[in-house]
Amino acid sequence: MTLQDAQSQVDSWIQTYGVRYFNQLTNTAILSEEVGELARIMARRYGEQSEKESDKKLDLGDEMADVLWVLICLANQCDIDLEQAFKKNLEKKTSRDSNRHLNNPKLK
Repeated sequence: MTLQDAQSQVDSWIQTYGVRYFNQLTNTAILSEEVGELARIMARRYGEQSEKESDKKLDLGDEMADVLWVLICLANQCDIDLEQAFKKNLEKKTSRDSNRHLNNPKLK
């Protein structure tokens, strides 16, 4: 699936089942909430906090997909082609950081 496919599928789902998109500010707040849920799992599963029994059954992939879903909603609402934006961002990072990480002694 391409990012364009994902954007089309999300839009189709919203039009069919979701009635309409929440406004951009609401979706930004929802995105923050979803990132917080992901961060909670990461902090407990991979960080120094202990994981509660109730957290152990949480699906990390599902939480990441929730973040992606809302991000795609925002991209659709703001007329952003995420595939093109990602390609452009990767090119920027490659030209800017082509030697930066290779020469970082902290990463050796």
